[in-house]
Order: sequence, then structure tokens, then C-alpha cells
Amino acid sequence: MSATKIKNSPLAADPTQNVNIVSIRSIIAPGQLQRLIPSTEVARQTVLTGRQDIRRVLRGDDKRLLIVIGPCSVHDVQAAGEYARRLAGVQQQVKDKFLIVMRVYFEKPRTIVGWKGLINDPHIDGSFDMDFGLKQARELMLTINELNLPCGTEFLDPIIPQYLDDLVSWAAIGARTTESQTHRQMASGLSMPVGYKNSTDGSVQIAIDALKAARSGHHFLGIDEAGLTCIVQTRGNPDGHIILRGGSDQTNFDPKNVAKSAAKLAAAQLSSRLMVDCSHANSSKRHENQRMVWQSVIEQRANPDCPIMGVMIESNLIEGQQVIPADPRELKYGVSITDACIGWETTEQMLLEGARRL
Repeated sequence: MSATKIKNSPLAADPTQNVNIVSIRSIIAPGQLQRLIPSTEVARQTVLTGRQDIRRVLRGDDKRLLIVIGPCSVHDVQAAGEYARRLAGVQQQVKDKFLIVMRVYFEKPRTIVGWKGLINDPHIDGSFDMDFGLKQARELMLTINELNLPCGTEFLDPIIPQYLDDLVSWAAIGARTTESQTHRQMASGLSMPVGYKNSTDGSVQIAIDALKAARSGHHFLGIDEAGLTCIVQTRGNPDGHIILRGGSDQTNFDPKNVAKSAAKLAAAQLSSRLMVDCSHANSSKRHENQRMVWQSVIEQRANPDCPIMGVMIESNLIEGQQVIPADPRELKYGVSITDACIGWETTEQMLLEGARRL
């Protein structure tokens, strides 16, 4: 890719702009990437069916429990592909009780600094080869959809949906961005159902406000398939829900908090159906506690009036997490480099046992 070098000195032609910019590099346009890695009929049908099924779950027409499950973040596409094949196999065993969507997260919001995800730095070495990251992301999502396994992801950078949204069945707006006007506007134009997490301090009202804002149409700056800056007009996205993830070291997955959140949704004249995140503050940031949250959700679902329609689970091939080594080649296969995850054996047990109990 070509790069424009920016002179960062008082001698620059115009010292009023680009003072802290080192370089600006061009990148592949969304339309170019889609032509380079086109969707297939199988993948297209998986996406359309996945979105339709999720909408039915949101309305209550499909009584299955929606499960968004997979690695905290994808850093190794080979390991993610293996995980997808295993999950697709389990999906066939539990499809009458669960609607499974694989969590395929390529962007990671950081509280301060850190690795920002496969798209941002695919080689995990500070080279920031984003063209390669976008290509890997699209290829992986295509592979997963061809297994008849829908994909779910968090959209962080508002430009990214133009590259990937035709392969996504469900999207999330994270706890750090739910209050952002930019992300609410973006969500209003997304083609798939969207979940909005409560804020990191535990506020559910912020997620409810985001849900309402994204249901309205908006005008904002964005890019088109050619990568040109444009004014985007949206019609609003009616297919949304909130996600309870706890906050400020407090959980909110218990029946009392679930009922309280459902009541707030009803008061806002919104559907009271919601999702529970088994990880993050709800697990006290201990990956093994996700099983406890999962068991609580299964117990609550025994009540036909339970408003919980879905769960999120952070799961990988091998449990735990690892610190990124100086040499990325020393990374352990199948182990998260962001939040700790439960391993595959526990994952399979939870899904099969949960299906039997329901």
C-alpha cells in the first residue's frame, strides 16, 4: 500500500494540521475486498436464515435459546476454523433447543492500550497490516458461514461493517461504546439484529437508550463501497435487544436483576426480551464462573415467562488465556490472548447438558 509521509515539524507547509500524524496509508476499498473474496450461495443462505431465526427469537416466535459463543477474540484463524467445525457438530445435536451463533470478534476495545484485534494487527507484531487483517477476517467468516454456522461480531470502527456485514447474522455494540452517538447511528443502519451491552458501570438505562436511538433513522458521515466519504441515511434498525453483562464488580444475571431490567424495557415501550452475558462482570472476570451463570439462565428459563432469550459465552479450544510473547510464533495454539475463556470440553458439556435440561 502507498503511504503519504507527513512532515511533523514547524517547517511543514501548513503547521495547523496533521501535526501528530506520522503517515497516512491507503487501504483496499470495501467493494474491492468483496470482489476479491466474494460470498457464496451457501454462506448467503446461512446469513439470511440466521438473521431471520434471530429475529424470530427476539419476537418470541422461536422458543429456542439464542447462544452467541466463541473466543473472546480471534487471533489465529486456523484455531478459529477448528473451533467452528467442532461447534457446527454440536449445533446439530442441540438445534431443537438452541440457536447457536459463533462469536467471531475481530476488534477489541481497550481500556487504555493493548492489542486491538485481528483487523488492526493481524501479525501481532506492531506492523498493523490492516489490508491483510481485513482479508483474513472476511475469509474466516466465509468459511464459518459455509459450515451453516451463523457469525456474530462486535462492530467497533464504524467503517468495518462495509467490509464484512454481508457475512454477519448478529452484531454487538460493546459496553464502552453503547453510549456513543457514532455507534448508535451505525447500528441504525446495520442489516442484522444488534445487541447493546449495559455500560461498564452497570447502567442498563444506557443500553435501553441506545436501543431506542438505533430504532430511529439517522444521517451521518461514512464511506461507500468504493471507499469514498459520503452522507449515509438510515431507516433505523428495529431488531435490537440489551445484553446484561454486569458492571462495577456487580452481577446482574440473577432473577431479581433480570426482572428489573425487563420492567425498565417495558416502561420504555420496548420488548422485555434480553440476553445475559455469562462473562465479564457477571463472572467476576473468572472464566470458570461462566458455567455458574449458564446454570442460572437454564434454571430461569424453566419459567415460561422468563424474559431471557439469549446468552453470550466466551469459549475457546483450550481454557484460560496467555500473555502475548515477544515472538508471536511462541503463542500457544487455541488459547485466548485477551479475556480468559472456558475450554472446549467444558463448552461441549454445558451445551449438551443445557439442552437436556430444557
